[in-house]
Amino acid sequence: MSDGYIRVRAGRAARGAMIMAATAVLAVTGLTACADDAQSGAEVTLLTHDSFALPESVFDTFRQQTGLTLKIIKSGDAGQLASTVALTPGSPKADAVYGIDNTLASRAINAGALEPYAPPAAADGAARYAIPGAADQLTAVDRGDVCLNIDDTWYADRRATPPTGFRDLTNPTFAAQSVLLDPRTSSPGMAFLLTTIGVLGDGWQNYWKTVVAGGATISGDWTDAYEHQFSGGTGHGPKPIVVSYASSPAAQPGTSALLDSCFGQVEYIGILKGTRNPDGARKLVDFMLSQTVQKELPSSMYVYPVQNGTPLPDGWQQRAPVPAWRVSLPPEYIAANAEKWQDQWRTAVGR
Repeated sequence: MSDGYIRVRAGRAARGAMIMAATAVLAVTGLTACADDAQSGAEVTLLTHDSFALPESVFDTFRQQTGLTLKIIKSGDAGQLASTVALTPGSPKADAVYGIDNTLASRAINAGALEPYAPPAAADGAARYAIPGAADQLTAVDRGDVCLNIDDTWYADRRATPPTGFRDLTNPTFAAQSVLLDPRTSSPGMAFLLTTIGVLGDGWQNYWKTVVAGGATISGDWTDAYEHQFSGGTGHGPKPIVVSYASSPAAQPGTSALLDSCFGQVEYIGILKGTRNPDGARKLVDFMLSQTVQKELPSSMYVYPVQNGTPLPDGWQQRAPVPAWRVSLPPEYIAANAEKWQDQWRTAVGR
């Protein structure tokens, strides 16, 4: 076991970023302001990752409650999002940022790119996931679990035996069937890397060398991996094994998650230092913890809400199974070692 490895009992959490096609979602440019809302200060801008999606009605409610129109700027995967924030402290591209997770939070915090804010509603659940030492710079919004997913239909059609855990990828047959994620640019990719570090200890680099030598594909982001390369995704790609979330099978019948070693992931919202609309940014943080948003998270983004008492869709816990145990590493331990681990990973996989 590596230093700082923790294995904790799982709570009510699962993650899967499959966005249901039937759900009306915000466009990348955000909602269009009404003519009488076009004056200065009537808009608040949110920087987020490409997987962000909520029903338009949610942000209609935000505008009705606050008088503010929400503009959304998408900035690639969560890894790219965190880097963008870290590189622009004091000169932000938006007023707030959503989608930085516990594996990447240190980038924005250490760069001094965030303003502290403690929303009153955090006491109803979000505060449980506060990052130690972060001084209220990030507020939890949702959580879930990163793990391998497999296409059960693919294996059944071929009468082949599927893998039962992530260690099975050292078998060249399963390695060649898998698409994994680059931890430098992908937050679930970083989470899976941390799983291998937490469980395998000093043997994690040999694991990656073996898996890549066996023919595993490395993708730069989750969307490409799941929606285009995974055979169980919407693109019906060639690979029946992918890094995704424990709740992804809720959106994709015929797939399942391998729950042997899932990494607990929490996504946060924060106010960007230098924002021109700090009051609007605080209102947005408050709104993200409201039941209006929290109750939509499972069906829109396949994540678990963090606020107590949030209702879940019927059958959600059955379709989005919770792992009995999850891998967890302290945020400060990740922050102290992330760059070194990513360099070692790059060497191990020959990139």
